[in-house]
Amino acid sequence: MGRKDSVWSLGEGQAPEELDKPIDTPPLSILLIEKPQSGTVAVGGDITFVAKVEAKDLLRKPTIKWFKGKWMDLASKTGKHLQLKETFDRFTKIHTFEMHIIKAKENYAGNYRCEVTYKDKFDSCSFDLEVKETEQGSQNIDIRSAFKRREPKQQDDTPEVDVWEILKNARPDEYEKIAFMYGITDLRGLLRRMKKIPKEEKKSEAFAKKLEPAYQVDKGGKIRLVVDLADPTVELKWYKNGQEIRPTPKYIFEHKGTQRIMVINNCTVNDDAAYSVAAGDEKCSTELFVKELPIKIVKGIEPVKTTVNERIELECEVSEEGAQVKWMKNGVEVPTGVRSRYRVKCEGTKHYLVIDDASREDTGTYSIMATGGTSEAHIQVDLKPLKIYQDLQDMTVLLGQPLKLHCEIYPGNVPGRWYRNGQLIQPNDRLNIIHRNKVHRLEIETTSLHDAGDYTFVPEGYSQSLSAKIHIIDPPRVHLDSLNFPDNTVTIVAGNKLRLEIPISGEPAPRVVWMKGERVILESGHRVRAETYGDQTSLTIEVTEREDSGNYKIVLQNEAGEATASVKIKVVDIPDPPEAPLVPVVGGDWCSMSWEPPKYDGGSPILGYFVERKKKQSSRWMRLNFDLIKETTFEPKKMIEGVPYEVRIFAVNAIGVSKPSEPSKAFIPLAVTSEPTMLVVDDITDNTVTVKWRPPETIGAAGLDGYLVEYCIEGSESSSNQLRPPQTELTEKTKYTITGLTPGCKILVRVKAINAAGASAPRTLQHSILVKEVIEPPKIRVPRHLKQTYTRRVGEAVNLVVPFLGKPRPKVMWLKDGKPIEPSHVSIRNTDCDSIIFIRKAERSHSGKYEMTVQVENHMDTAIIDIQIVDLPGPPQCVTIEDVWGGNVALVWTPPKDNGNAPITGYTIQKADKKTMEWYTCIEHYHRTCITITELVVGNEYFFRIFSENMCGLSETATQTKKSALIVKEGLQLKMPEYNDHDFKEAPKFTQPLINTFAIAGYNTTLNCSVRANPRPKVIWMKNKIVIVDDPRYRMFSNQGVCTLEIRKPSPYDGGLYTCKAINDLGEAQVDCKLEVKGQ
Repeated sequence: MGRKDSVWSLGEGQAPEELDKPIDTPPLSILLIEKPQSGTVAVGGDITFVAKVEAKDLLRKPTIKWFKGKWMDLASKTGKHLQLKETFDRFTKIHTFEMHIIKAKENYAGNYRCEVTYKDKFDSCSFDLEVKETEQGSQNIDIRSAFKRREPKQQDDTPEVDVWEILKNARPDEYEKIAFMYGITDLRGLLRRMKKIPKEEKKSEAFAKKLEPAYQVDKGGKIRLVVDLADPTVELKWYKNGQEIRPTPKYIFEHKGTQRIMVINNCTVNDDAAYSVAAGDEKCSTELFVKELPIKIVKGIEPVKTTVNERIELECEVSEEGAQVKWMKNGVEVPTGVRSRYRVKCEGTKHYLVIDDASREDTGTYSIMATGGTSEAHIQVDLKPLKIYQDLQDMTVLLGQPLKLHCEIYPGNVPGRWYRNGQLIQPNDRLNIIHRNKVHRLEIETTSLHDAGDYTFVPEGYSQSLSAKIHIIDPPRVHLDSLNFPDNTVTIVAGNKLRLEIPISGEPAPRVVWMKGERVILESGHRVRAETYGDQTSLTIEVTEREDSGNYKIVLQNEAGEATASVKIKVVDIPDPPEAPLVPVVGGDWCSMSWEPPKYDGGSPILGYFVERKKKQSSRWMRLNFDLIKETTFEPKKMIEGVPYEVRIFAVNAIGVSKPSEPSKAFIPLAVTSEPTMLVVDDITDNTVTVKWRPPETIGAAGLDGYLVEYCIEGSESSSNQLRPPQTELTEKTKYTITGLTPGCKILVRVKAINAAGASAPRTLQHSILVKEVIEPPKIRVPRHLKQTYTRRVGEAVNLVVPFLGKPRPKVMWLKDGKPIEPSHVSIRNTDCDSIIFIRKAERSHSGKYEMTVQVENHMDTAIIDIQIVDLPGPPQCVTIEDVWGGNVALVWTPPKDNGNAPITGYTIQKADKKTMEWYTCIEHYHRTCITITELVVGNEYFFRIFSENMCGLSETATQTKKSALIVKEGLQLKMPEYNDHDFKEAPKFTQPLINTFAIAGYNTTLNCSVRANPRPKVIWMKNKIVIVDDPRYRMFSNQGVCTLEIRKPSPYDGGLYTCKAINDLGEAQVDCKLEVKGQ
């Protein structure tokens, strides 16, 4: 089985017998000057094919294509084994095209073709490549995959096909189809090999000799298809592409013995097809290829020399009628459309190109191009001789006068063109061109300066011309009216470039002088210069300034006269910035501002002003108006009260906006408060009136400085609006007493709130006040918490406020338990409306019933307040062991003698082993005076003590049993010897003192010391000699004689001298240390 080959082309499809026949020589090339030649290369070798094109008559590079077979373009197959190269020699004007085949393989062999195209020119050339096999034998190589760029190899699962067997058993008309289906690249080579392979002829029952596999014939030629029958009696049918062929003059059937012949006459391209013949059930087929012959030029065109307006006819004869040819002029195809000057006609094999009215432009090289060759000839069209009867004359004409130019030439029917200074003249309303036979005239009704110059008449088609010079004279003029400047005044913005161009006239060209005052402006000036060119003069100021304003004079002089004119230049600019604005009035969210107009308005009236403001601490200005303000005052609004602001001004004229003014002095929008509220009369005496009120509902950012109380006596005009004394001071309180009034008079009172923004609207009493005291019976308003017993601990402060009513000011008296209160023990302070009783450090002796009496003349009111000062209770009076049995002990005790001035709420019972004397609580908050302690350890001897408890806490000391209770095992009687108890009592003594400590702020720290004492001492902590009591920042611990003070998250203010003091009945002791708290 042979493997599937890659495809380059399908070949020509010729029969194997005709592959070795010589090929007719193609016609001469019209583009290729060197064609690629057929070559031979060994497998694995390299070969190069070269084609050259001459580029002398080509405007751009021609297009070249390389093909293998009929249809495959090799440009897409370039890669490792195929390379295409192009070069151009600028000296010889030759394009060189090369095709390199690298490491040739066996199936690279075949027919190749090179095609060159340039516009409508076309040329091609075919050549063969033969690849010689090596001794190891040829192998089928995939040339297309070799020409492809490297790609990852993929596994081909397609089963292999024996193409040789398929071609051997196929009809010739199916060769190309099989080659395309199975990717055969070199069909010619395969057919050549098939020819060399010995064929095993199958003996046919109907045919003694079948048709050949393929036939080839030239276009217009004749071909004979011959078969030899084994049985002459068999009926025979011929087919073309499957359609049965009937006898016609084109198809002729002949019989010669056993031979059956079909003759095809005058073969055309349509006869290129597959043919078959059927004899009974058997059938044989072949393929006919029709080759077109090139069209040859039998008789070429001949050169022509003639004159203009004559008829030209070029004739050429070709080898075949109806052939397609192209007519070219100087290498460009001749247009033959309906409106073309060229006509093309064909009569049989003759072709004609006709030019009816020849002109000089028709001179050139004409050629005719056919597929088999070209023919060219030169056509020369000359002018007829020209005769001048009357030439043009030089003239001098005044401006505005008519001008007539006249000349006569032969031949008379020759048109011509008029030129002025080399420019073509076209007729118009003012200018008329006349041509009558030999006469040519140019008439201008009214001359202008533009009409001066050199006039030329050029006869069409001739190199000769007629010339004359026309001179126009005109006095100088300055044309200011065309500028459309009112009053000849030019306005320019300062800083811009001014170029003032003024039209002038005069012939010859006048001399121009610009002047400002007595100063002449030169052309060589740097910033200000004058220039004159053509029909205008200009004044240029590169950067205009205010000083450039003024009158400018223009003086024109020539030989025809003198003219003067003046132009006024006005330089305008933006105005100067205004002065800093003033802010005389300021409100809560607004202000009033004013300013003066700028000293210089820029030469243009001030149209208005823009106002901007900003906060003083900010750098961002905000524009307050988008429409110009015509006045010089403005009221900005919507400002934030209490924030300092600045404002500035921009002046605007027609030129633009000025620079900003200097900012105003900073100002703060402040608003007066609203009026005071709820103004009422609080008290009236014979010579005073007391009023009170509440603060205003709205105060604002300016705050509240105080209140101003004003009054006037009703009916007195002279004392109207008299200020309360003293007039220079404000009251900050919301209550005020007006003194020094006359009894029986009536007054009107009003109050104003005052702040930095001024006084608010007054709040006035609706009715007048009669100055006369009113008696009001006393009334004590005892607070709710004082209506029951008021309890405090010993050492706490007592501060009671008892309000009362009554007018005039009542008399207040206090009694304790029916006796006057000593001021040294209790402080009492009375006001007009309340009485305060204060005890700095309460003691139990301060307990009792306090009676308060309030009296106004004969009216009286009394209230009793019960104050109870409580303290810790004393220990129970006597604790005895009633009985001991098993692991149980029965205790009995009597209530304490001192209950701390509060009921006893319970008891706490503790036990201690005699060996260790460490006390453990057995029960707390016990209410009875007898108890049984259970679950005691046998063999241990116990002491017991009891603390009493009230609302203040446990008693400071406990009462201990004098005897101990021995827990013995039941049934045994142990008689304990009596020992004298050792006295362990001792005064407090610190075994470990306090140490100076450094602490970090924010982190808890502790102070530690140890003390030994019996009985257990009371430990007191002090800071800077002040006892620490109920302070949540401190926690105190005492365990087994170790005393600890914990300071929670200390600050630098917690540093100082700390003291630990231990006290018992036998004495006291203390230790000190310094604590320093450092910041983080």
